[in-house]
Amino acid sequence: MAANSRLTIAVHILAWLALAHRRGTELLTSDQVAASVNTNPVIIRRSLGDLRRAGLVVVRHGAGAGWRLARVPEEILLVDVYDAVEQDPLFGMHHTEPNLACPVGKGIRPALGEVYGRAELALRTEFGSTSIADVLRETLLTS
Repeated sequence: MAANSRLTIAVHILAWLALAHRRGTELLTSDQVAASVNTNPVIIRRSLGDLRRAGLVVVRHGAGAGWRLARVPEEILLVDVYDAVEQDPLFGMHHTEPNLACPVGKGIRPALGEVYGRAELALRTEFGSTSIADVLRETLLTS
């Protein structure tokens, strides 16, 4: 199973927009962002659309078009980004109902539901304490 990279791409986009603003560049085009992420601009535009709908970025159309952060990087938490780009739950259950006549099939969903709920809560707690500014600071320290 391939790992989902939507969150990583979205955080990369936001950190790059934050750094560009810090360096005096108000707007970046999707092509400029795609060059940093090293991916197709269509993928970047799709992610930027999710981030715009969540109120994390704004777009300017027409002459001088581009994208910028809607809030300061310290106010954008990873949990906000996660909510913007991840529509599916972190863990999924069976696609079909397990055999309820089997003792494992009967109890697996409730048992895993509790574990998955705690894991999701831990993830949201960690993401709720980390901002785009934090990610950018750590990124610049390691580059």
